[in-house]
Amino acid sequence: MLFEFDSDQRLWQKTVREVTAKECAPTLIRSIVDTGADPSPLWRTYIDLGWTELTDPDTTVELAIVLEELGRATDPTPYLATMTQFAPLAPGFDDAGRSGAAIYDGVSVRRDGDGWILDGTASNVLDGDRADRLAVATGAGVFVVPAEQAVVTRSPVFDPVLHLAEVSFHGVRVDGDRRVDVDVEPARHVALTGLALTVVGACQRILDMVLEHVRERRQFGVPIGSFQAVKHKAVDMHVAIERARALAYYAALTIAENDPRRRVAASMAKAAAGECQSVVFRNGIQLFGAMGFTWENDLQFALKRAKAGEHLLGGAAEHRALIAEEYRATHL
Repeated sequence: MLFEFDSDQRLWQKTVREVTAKECAPTLIRSIVDTGADPSPLWRTYIDLGWTELTDPDTTVELAIVLEELGRATDPTPYLATMTQFAPLAPGFDDAGRSGAAIYDGVSVRRDGDGWILDGTASNVLDGDRADRLAVATGAGVFVVPAEQAVVTRSPVFDPVLHLAEVSFHGVRVDGDRRVDVDVEPARHVALTGLALTVVGACQRILDMVLEHVRERRQFGVPIGSFQAVKHKAVDMHVAIERARALAYYAALTIAENDPRRRVAASMAKAAAGECQSVVFRNGIQLFGAMGFTWENDLQFALKRAKAGEHLLGGAAEHRALIAEEYRATHL
């Protein structure tokens, strides 16, 4: 495994960053929150640029770079759910122009002639309310269902740009050709790694804003960034981000190589991202002072995206427990 970006990947990172700075600027996020602007043109931009075609394991690192940059920009589209949750569960149903969401539990299935019947309700489905298709994991396989066959209700969430939904199936019949025999666990590794990268990107955005603020904010005639206590908090944020970033890309590499360590690596990445956002959230708010609590300050969007990423698909404590169980199973 290579643990540094090669020249092509560095160019790719630069390109993605330039695109997000232009197309997913803070003004767009603010307009979506304040006036209900439509993010669909941005989603179409991703499709036109080919970003929704990064579904092959060989492109996992390139996808990871996109996910980190979109986390940094507080992406308002269904890209994360489509690429890291739906796509790994639904190979063979790739369609670069359509969005998707994944349901991992809460839905049961039973045979009905040459088809299947789905029943049940899933909560906190990422982008379940605006996906074109749903990949539903059950004990009998994964079923790819058109979203209009489900009853979907968007759930209120503190991140105003994030979409979570309750998705219900009431005797929905699905033809046998919509069933995919896929292992759900490796698909979850991609989902966990994608969330970890999103959190890392959001945390990097918080640190960037904090550093800009402490360079400009002055007290006693000097920038507050010159105070030792402020420096220590900023360094703590930087160290936490670098640790979480390293583990997230390590997880991406294990997925790209189909390395057996991918299970632990994905949990390590998610746990580190959760621990990172805790440090960055706390220090970021404190270093911004009262300004960080105002609605007019865009810091809130990165803070909320980072915090939401911690709670989706299990928090840091849950994944630390999984890592401990794996260690005991292999070393005792």
